[in-house]
Amino acid sequence: MISVGIVGGTGYTGVELLRLLLRHPNVQVSVLTSRTEDGRRVDDMFPSLRGHTDLKYSDLNIEELKKCDVVFFATPHGVAMQHAQDLLAANTKVIDLAADFRLQDLEQFEKWYGMQHACPEILKQSAYGLSELNRDKIKNAQVIGNPGCYPTTVQLGLAPLFKQAETLVKPESIIIDAKSGVSGAGRKASLGMIYSENADNFKAYGVSGHRHHPEIVEALENISGQKGVFDHIVFVPHLVPMIRGMLSTIYIDLTDAGAAADVQSLYEQFYANEAFVDVMPANSSPETRSVRGSNQLRIALYKPQPNKLIVLSAQDNLVKGAAGQAVQNMNLMFGFAEDAGLQGIGLLP
Repeated sequence: MISVGIVGGTGYTGVELLRLLLRHPNVQVSVLTSRTEDGRRVDDMFPSLRGHTDLKYSDLNIEELKKCDVVFFATPHGVAMQHAQDLLAANTKVIDLAADFRLQDLEQFEKWYGMQHACPEILKQSAYGLSELNRDKIKNAQVIGNPGCYPTTVQLGLAPLFKQAETLVKPESIIIDAKSGVSGAGRKASLGMIYSENADNFKAYGVSGHRHHPEIVEALENISGQKGVFDHIVFVPHLVPMIRGMLSTIYIDLTDAGAAADVQSLYEQFYANEAFVDVMPANSSPETRSVRGSNQLRIALYKPQPNKLIVLSAQDNLVKGAAGQAVQNMNLMFGFAEDAGLQGIGLLP
């Protein structure tokens, strides 16, 4: 049994972490912090947890967090890197759900997040936490940068194509048309997130540039071993009027070798032993509601023309896109079964 701390326990990803960890067989949640709710019972704010925990929120106390085996940061960008050094010195592992340890390129980090990195040496030693693609490094890491939600759908949607000896894809052709529910923006009061602004509405955002774009580029470079070929991919996110769910539709031009390949078999073989990636039968269409509340990501493939491929990639942005992936990483770091605490089935209808 390990002791766990969660910093930022009132946001959507923080309470989702708590929901998953409360049913984890190897975990005791010991510390749950909130700057604004110090002393308040968790189940007072989130009645769904009544009968499952008697935890109370507390203000951030680094000495208490040092007593934990691992601390999750479900906080805004820039918080985890302020405390990582103190926690590591106490032999406490760190899993950050924000962007502090995602990008190894400091120039890109500072450009997109508007801050200097507080611990670049720790960043160099951290592991990028997409379990299916970086499992060995995660197992030995002390610090994990949990992937962004959109980049998770894109990387798992494209990885099999770039792990082959032959060049199957024209990288410069990739277009990522991605949609997310409003919970992806976090639990905060803002005009753009209120019901009357989002219900019966559908819009693109970040069209001129989005923070997840450089993360996607860096990740695809690492997957493929190719530098500079993904600079011209197009990524456009959209906001849809639902709470949870994310669907990325990825359009790709294939090379002649790619056109000749059996991509359905390629994907099925690549993910054959992955508990949380479901390659659906040909001509399927993954629905966001089929993964709601689960750590599952579903992929479907279409070839509408011989040299065109469409990849559909669906997940729950709060689970596989955030908290569930973080728990999956924790399981790897501590040698637990990778699916421990994550066996939940999607909620449908």
